[in-house]
Amino acid sequence: MSQLHLGEPKGAPSPDRRRTRRIVGVRVAVALLGLGVLLTASPTQAVAAPDRAPKRSSIDVIQVDGLIDPPNAALIRDAITAANRSRATLLLIKFNSGGAVDVDPAPLVKAIRSSRVPVVAWVGPSGSKARGLASILAVAAPVVAVSNGSSIGAADPVRLDSNDGRAYLHELGAIEDVNGRRADGGRALRNQSLNPDDAVRRGVSDRVCASPPGCATIGDLLVALNGRTVHTAAGDVKLRTARVVGKDRDRRLQPTDQIRFRKLDLIGQAVHTLTNPTIAYGLLVVGLALIIFEFFTISIGLAGATGAIAIVGAFVGFSHLPVNIWALVLILVAMFGYAIDVQSGRAYSWTVIATVLLIVGTVFLYGGSSDLDVYWWAVILLVVSTVAFFVTAMPVAVRSRFSTPTIGRESLIGELGEAVVDVAPDGVVLLRGARWRARTNRATPIPAGQGVRVIEVDGLVLEVEPEVGAARDYREPKAKEPLEPE
Repeated sequence: MSQLHLGEPKGAPSPDRRRTRRIVGVRVAVALLGLGVLLTASPTQAVAAPDRAPKRSSIDVIQVDGLIDPPNAALIRDAITAANRSRATLLLIKFNSGGAVDVDPAPLVKAIRSSRVPVVAWVGPSGSKARGLASILAVAAPVVAVSNGSSIGAADPVRLDSNDGRAYLHELGAIEDVNGRRADGGRALRNQSLNPDDAVRRGVSDRVCASPPGCATIGDLLVALNGRTVHTAAGDVKLRTARVVGKDRDRRLQPTDQIRFRKLDLIGQAVHTLTNPTIAYGLLVVGLALIIFEFFTISIGLAGATGAIAIVGAFVGFSHLPVNIWALVLILVAMFGYAIDVQSGRAYSWTVIATVLLIVGTVFLYGGSSDLDVYWWAVILLVVSTVAFFVTAMPVAVRSRFSTPTIGRESLIGELGEAVVDVAPDGVVLLRGARWRARTNRATPIPAGQGVRVIEVDGLVLEVEPEVGAARDYREPKAKEPLEPE
């Protein structure tokens, strides 16, 4: 009788498989048990994100006053970059600018249009203006507001120092199309200065605040922007810039986010100030006058150091302004002409010539737009002050350096002194304990240390001759020789 062999049921796992499953199950159970112990015994060591308070959003505000020069251009670019990096609620650019110098418009326009954070341009407060490049940047922003009493345009010229920005005058329509404005507004903005109502009617700006009274302050503008949908490079954004506070009759809106102002740093503010055409010109004239004053007083002191700093500041401003070199040379020659008459001791023809050259050089100092010309009142003030300084103040200063005020000039004739430096024919002599500028005949030079005699006083200059051995003037009558008896 044969033995029946009972095999494993069909589909049953083999012993090796069962063993493997048991090992895996044990390992999983041990791992879960260890994790539970770890979480129970050391809850402070569990990996978890720290409980931090949510960062409060901010509204960034920058103020662009005066010319849009390299410092102001850097301020705009850096503010847009910082606002996008910190994910600010809004970037507000406040304009009060009459144009731009030494700035490429392209990067600024691109930065505004590519911002993922809403950008609002505000021409305010009352009395502000946005001309040239400022008006181009304003209409490039998704929202433009013009306060009552302010104006926007004309956009031409975009730059006051050159024609590099004229291409943007033809793109005004395209820039406005992006922001949903009318193309005819671009044509009007090109050559006209528009008040708030005209700017809204022509589609150049948005009516953010009711007119009147309009947005008188930044706070009024931010409250009025609440709930407005703004187009950005990241899409449409609905602004939440205000919230309701108070109850019943005291209910009002106020800005929700903290307002963060960004300004020029100390160096940027200094360069921006020096780029003012009138300030740069004034520093040049004052600096040259102080240098000449220090030269004639034969010393190196506070006046000379101040003059040198003023001249450096003037040329920092000139580096961003369209200076006509020939006009600058005329101003330098004019100051040299004043110095010639100071040397002679009285105002002669060189003072008149120098004044004419100074006026011509000042009027034509800057090229480009006439908006860069020095203010007429500054021209009058500086020219009159310069003439008065060289005609009246300089002789007094030189006299106090080379003489004493108690000595009468007529009493000096015949006095004996000593040459401090060689008088050949000009030099310096010591007389009664005071130094005087002196002049002698070319035929009789006087070496330093030799005695001199004063023969004439010409203004602040002494005419001297050697104490011994002076040449006889041919104009003096010869003494008659005694007649010998016949």
